[in-house]
Amino acid sequence: MLRTRNLSFTLLLSLFAACSSPSEAPTDPQRPNVVLIFADDLGYGDLSCYGHPTIQTPRLDRLASEGIKLTSFYTAAAVCTPSRAGLLTGRYPLRVGLPGNLGPDSEGGLNQEERTLAEGLRGNGYRTAAFGKWHLGAVPGYLPTDRGFDEYFGILYSNDMMPPWVNTQRPLHLYRNDQPTAEQPVEQATLTQRYTDEAIRFLSADSDKPFFLYLPYAMPHLPLNASAAFRGQSAGGLYGDVIEEIDANVGRLLDALESAGLADNTLVVFTSDNGPWRNLPDRMINSEPVEAWHGGSTGPLSGAKATSMEGGARVPALIRWPGKIPAGRLSAELATTLDLHATILDQTATSPPAKPLDGQSLWPLLTGTGPSPVEYYYYFTGRRLDGVRDTNWKLRIAPPADDWSSPEHMTGKEPVQLTLYNLKNDPFEQFDLATEFPDKVARLRGVMEQMAASTGANLAVLPKNIVAN
Repeated sequence: MLRTRNLSFTLLLSLFAACSSPSEAPTDPQRPNVVLIFADDLGYGDLSCYGHPTIQTPRLDRLASEGIKLTSFYTAAAVCTPSRAGLLTGRYPLRVGLPGNLGPDSEGGLNQEERTLAEGLRGNGYRTAAFGKWHLGAVPGYLPTDRGFDEYFGILYSNDMMPPWVNTQRPLHLYRNDQPTAEQPVEQATLTQRYTDEAIRFLSADSDKPFFLYLPYAMPHLPLNASAAFRGQSAGGLYGDVIEEIDANVGRLLDALESAGLADNTLVVFTSDNGPWRNLPDRMINSEPVEAWHGGSTGPLSGAKATSMEGGARVPALIRWPGKIPAGRLSAELATTLDLHATILDQTATSPPAKPLDGQSLWPLLTGTGPSPVEYYYYFTGRRLDGVRDTNWKLRIAPPADDWSSPEHMTGKEPVQLTLYNLKNDPFEQFDLATEFPDKVARLRGVMEQMAASTGANLAVLPKNIVAN
């Protein structure tokens, strides 16, 4: 009798389940796809939505209007390799052993004990691909396909790292996965289009898995190149041609997401690795097609690439996820690529790596449900810690660096300057307030000392006329 009653109860449950509508059944939330677009040397002022007077970027402007535009967004470093190391590990570059740029003849690459974003996501069931500039190792064991990416197409380091601009015998190669292609020399004028073609092919693949697409464009890093369809078309000169071609190709990618029905469940990020390159060294300006002034802009910000002024590390950042991130938002709150890494892990339900992250999830800031969780951002130049900022204040203790500084023009004997800026009122770094607020100098210097102790960074000796205690 008991077996009969149990069988009847089981049949009743089965009948109830069959008659229930799918919407009544509990389901796991669908994990988002992630598209991370990382331009090279694109400055804070290079997009029309960030105020450029002649370059037009309608598709990126539209992306900004459909999500959030950040105006106090920072890279992990102001040069290529460490910036990418910070993005893909979520940790400051000095922690992961890459405080400076790798070259075509460098041995090794990103520390193999560090987990990359791609490795974390692939371990969580994601398809992964990278199309563009890598710059985290150009030898076996350190290639993109060794570091979590299912497939790769691109150049392994900066597009100027070849003769005559760099002292190397290694030509610039275009790689497919872990092998160089036969294309020699690399046709750089079509790279932006070809990277986008690969990205569209990848996202269109028939698969039940979510995907992580990393698209680190090689432009507008020098030497500049634009395809025939865009060359000579911009009011912003050749530099404008390059930026407008990136804009159009981002538009192609967004259209492909829409056509495939993927747009509503895809987190899209557009940003840059650092500010624009200025005060070019002789090795660049003495060779075609490079001009001394090529057009990169930091907008109203001071400094440029490779400096710890705002124009070196503060870059555009546009983030969209329809239905999740409210459209038309603008925020001047502090955020970094390190936090972007943590945010992606958070929203894809991917476990953090064993080593602690330097970033935190920006989800409350992006959705308008809370403030940014970021307390400090640290300005590194190689192994040297130059400065720190909190919500409002920036302390910088380093050699001078104006709009036209370049590491290749520095002698190493420049005097150290101590400056304090209120970035809330003076994001242009025009008014030094160090003598008026010695307490803030002392507090932020203490924060720098703690970070230096944590990372092994070097600190400049305080100028004799400044006492920070």
